[in-house]
Amino acid sequence: MAQEDFPTIELRYGLSDKDFNRLARFIQTECGIQMPPSKKSLVTARLQKRLRILKMESFTDYVDWVLDPSAAGEELINFIDIITTNKTDFFREPGHFDFMTKEALPDLLNRHQAGLRRPVQIWSAPCSTGEEPYTMAIVLLEFAENKKIPSYKGQILGTDLSTRALKHGQNAVYDMERVATLPASLKKKYMLRSRDPNTPRVKMGPELRQMVRFQHLNFMDSSYNISQAMDIIFCRNCLIYFDRPTTEAIVNKLCRHLAPGGYFFVGHSETLNNLKVPVTQVAPTIYQLPQRG
Repeated sequence: MAQEDFPTIELRYGLSDKDFNRLARFIQTECGIQMPPSKKSLVTARLQKRLRILKMESFTDYVDWVLDPSAAGEELINFIDIITTNKTDFFREPGHFDFMTKEALPDLLNRHQAGLRRPVQIWSAPCSTGEEPYTMAIVLLEFAENKKIPSYKGQILGTDLSTRALKHGQNAVYDMERVATLPASLKKKYMLRSRDPNTPRVKMGPELRQMVRFQHLNFMDSSYNISQAMDIIFCRNCLIYFDRPTTEAIVNKLCRHLAPGGYFFVGHSETLNNLKVPVTQVAPTIYQLPQRG
């Protein structure tokens, strides 16, 4: 919807400290995400757009609606989608993908025949709008081609709290600017360009899409409905939003699904050092679950 299509609704009051604190406590409890007072202006700006769409004039009325378990329904999902940040890029923090190609994938192949005897299993958590899982798929296909292993197989799981982000990833369609920095050879090989000059977009090719699946997941759940043992887990640029006890709990739950010898990646501004977690550091922001025995 274009900006001019929004109904002209004058909000009677801004988001009060009381209502902001109510939302902050809810987000902390339900999603584990810290929302300090410095985030109030960001939350206000995001909610203003939603209130105009709903033709609501009061932030308090909206907060009451969202927090009422008998009335929230779909709006609770919309609210979480609005509040959660979904910033990502293809090949974001490229050093991690270099490590995958040069160290992790060869190691997993040599020790476990991961990719040959069985598919190598990779988990992007959170996956946001899908750029990271599709990057992983490209990395696997390029690895197989460079190593001349046509039978090499990989499966990638992308999970996220935001249903809107998951839908975007499942659609696998991105504005051309999202892939502008990628080599032309990769775009030609793995992406389908829109034929409509008025909609400069690309769609991930079928070879990528068949490797990636998406699933809703809340880090605050007591357990994660994941059946596969993962060889690689990416949990990047989200742990900074949680306090230390929550971070520790999340990483431990994720590591329950990491195979012995598997790798765990965090963002370049994050660390697992000094946390009570079962992985050991093998490179900056890269950890490994020790082998049994």
